[in-house]
Amino acid sequence: MSICAAIQMASSPNVGANLLEAEKLIGEAVNAGAKLVVLPENFALMGESETDKLTIKEVDGNGPIQDFLASTALKYKVWVVGGTIPLVGDNDNKVRAACLVYNDRGERVARYDKIHLFDVSVPDTEEEYRESNSIEPGHDPVVVDTPFGKLGLSVCYDLRFPELYRNLVAKGAEILLVPSAFTAQTGAAHWEVLLRARAIENLCYVIAPNQGGFHINGRKTFGHSMIVDPWGVVLGCHKNGGGFVCADIEHERLEKVRLSFPALQHRKI
Repeated sequence: MSICAAIQMASSPNVGANLLEAEKLIGEAVNAGAKLVVLPENFALMGESETDKLTIKEVDGNGPIQDFLASTALKYKVWVVGGTIPLVGDNDNKVRAACLVYNDRGERVARYDKIHLFDVSVPDTEEEYRESNSIEPGHDPVVVDTPFGKLGLSVCYDLRFPELYRNLVAKGAEILLVPSAFTAQTGAAHWEVLLRARAIENLCYVIAPNQGGFHINGRKTFGHSMIVDPWGVVLGCHKNGGGFVCADIEHERLEKVRLSFPALQHRKI
């Protein structure tokens, strides 16, 4: 049994302030017993425009946000998943939205670049998003072995593509991570039902930290960061504002559910 935490923030355009808030919440989660903490998408910056992230992009392996993740993991002796940070891509005018995993010694052990980009017009609103204007998509699903189980990495809009999660499970994933910045409208409609569906159909735990609150760019994010068990039970939820939710990840329960309800072995296609 391991206690894991989903950290919820309402990040601003001020990187320094966001990192201070992230460390404060990580420290509180560790004091509550967390051994793995997962930050939301864009935890270090929610800019006034989509292109603001270009001004803080970092070279892979070097930069203040990556240094923060490594030093915080070492300081608190906790595994830290940095939702996404902007890393240099192939196109000078775009970045990769990279989800980075650090162990409790401050060593980076995995990187996943967000595959599915949020290029949508939200129905019945005036909201439009075009992530592809500033982000290059990744291509490779990533599963990383940890003391808590095998983590399958994903980010926000990825949640709507079940074939990605089937691929992660085929690679051995037992815990699915979904750091996000779900909008208020789409979150209210789809957040919980999609998270529970991914947990149920893949017989996995799901840890889903979300941005939650009002942002200077006028955007409102849904919050409701949650942890879901392999039977689809919501183990905890932090609804609004900054904070975190903790839950036990019980490997024996996951094995028991998969053994008694072997749906993954019954797949025909």
